[in-house]
Amino acid sequence: MTASTLILPVAGEQDLASWAAVAFVAGYSSTGTRQAYTTQLRLWFDWCEHHHLEPLADVRRPHVEFYARDLEARGLAAATIALKLVVLTGFNRYCVEEQLLEHSPAVHVRRPKVSQESTRLGLDRSELGAFLVQAGLSGGNDHALACLLALNALRVSEACGAELSDLALANGHRVVRIVGKGNQPALIPLAPRTSRAIDAAVGERTDGPLLARADGSRLDRHAAGRIVRRLAKRAGIDKPISPPSLRHAAFPRRARRRVQPA
Repeated sequence: MTASTLILPVAGEQDLASWAAVAFVAGYSSTGTRQAYTTQLRLWFDWCEHHHLEPLADVRRPHVEFYARDLEARGLAAATIALKLVVLTGFNRYCVEEQLLEHSPAVHVRRPKVSQESTRLGLDRSELGAFLVQAGLSGGNDHALACLLALNALRVSEACGAELSDLALANGHRVVRIVGKGNQPALIPLAPRTSRAIDAAVGERTDGPLLARADGSRLDRHAAGRIVRRLAKRAGIDKPISPPSLRHAAFPRRARRRVQPA
């Protein structure tokens, strides 16, 4: 069955669990959340099928506990396991609310302890400077993307999802309109270097994606990840770096201030 472009596994037209999963996922406004929750529920359904369990009729708390321990045995990080259990708990809570279940089997399941300190690898000022030097030498989308992520602290989905029509002026600042986490709109003032990098990357284009490939198609998050890794390698950074790493660099939080939309 589908919700928008989301597809969950079904055993047949009367597969109540899959219909419930589609309805649960569709209740979230964020595309990223819907995609992530769809993935987690698909994995849970696959696990249930492997163990000959029907997700609504057969699952009890010991099954969910066993699922969690199974994830631990596979070496998954505590934060990853916790996310999977959060999704599973939310799905079962939804089924209780919709009277598809009498009690949630996941409500009291033990979750792994997750450190409150960030485990993402960020860049120090020296590394960030070297990264931006390489981005400037590369030019084009590489430079524009690097500035949007590292100087204005945009999420990769926000940078890749922006359109040329999202560029504007507000309160004397050049800004880019984004739809942030929680589906909240915002105007992000662009750093001068970011603005120059965007102009150079866009060239004579007047519409379409802010970050576009040579054929005019949108740069996606996977391509963005490859760009970041390539620039990091050229900068001599030998630790794993991804687009979210740039949000944890030395000075992006100051840059990501918001102008209230008019």
